[in-house]
Amino acid sequence: MIGKLFRRAQPGPAGPARNILIASEGRPISDAVIALAVDMLDEGGKVTVLTAARLWGTSFGLPNPGLRPSKAEMDVQKENMFSALDSLEQAGIEADGHIVTTRHPSKSIQKQVAQRGCDTIIMGADAQKPWFLRATMWSQEPYRVSSRVAIPVHLVGPGNIEGNAPDLPGTAGRKRPTTARARI
Repeated sequence: MIGKLFRRAQPGPAGPARNILIASEGRPISDAVIALAVDMLDEGGKVTVLTAARLWGTSFGLPNPGLRPSKAEMDVQKENMFSALDSLEQAGIEADGHIVTTRHPSKSIQKQVAQRGCDTIIMGADAQKPWFLRATMWSQEPYRVSSRVAIPVHLVGPGNIEGNAPDLPGTAGRKRPTTARARI
């Protein structure tokens, strides 16, 4: 249990991929994430876009419809997904998209990877926080995903260590995105 808190993801290969999952825990999918997916996709490969809408909890241990995402929250996730699908279509890549409602996006992403046979995941990510804060922050889901799955997870965003993704706007000269892979 304690070892899981301190487990660090290992760099994975950044080669071409046949089945890419672009995942989001609810944040908009950036152009840098799309660009990395386009660059990494092998000829004839496919892309799936998955975004998570937050399920807020339970009421006395029972599911409660009032805790489900509101229509406005679902509309934001639809916009995130359709925006990413439009960007991929403009790049000439056929893709499909899904929205899941969940309390634990990392578990839902792991399930989709197993169902679809994905060979890499690309996610936007904030800077990594200390281990004692990570477990409580929704924005740290990309790091939980990278520790749960056994395939390469490419995290794109400011504050990550050197990697292979393009610079985000306004981040020239900063540390670059990372490629992560969980230890088994």
